Amino acid sequence: MKHAKIVGAALCMGAMLMALSGCQKEEGPLEKAGKEVDQAVEKMGQPKEGPVEQAGQAVDNAMDKTGQQIEKTGDNIQDAAKGDKK
Repeated sequence: MKHAKIVGAALCMGAMLMALSGCQKEEGPLEKAGKEVDQAVEKMGQPKEGPVEQAGQAVDNAMDKTGQQIEKTGDNIQDAAKGDKK
């Protein structure tokens, strides 16, 4: 009798484990597509420097050089004005 209860309990546990493992839901097409999108985004990483960024840097450099030239011109004008006062 004691062995029958143990064997019965083991069979019930085995049946429950089999039933629960069969209940797992497989991924649908949206879940699969979502994972593929996530992987693609991870592979992309940081965006490379494109033409817009390069053009922006060129404009920044040109503005810096122009600002330096304007400052030099202002200094030259001030120096010339000081020379006229003497």
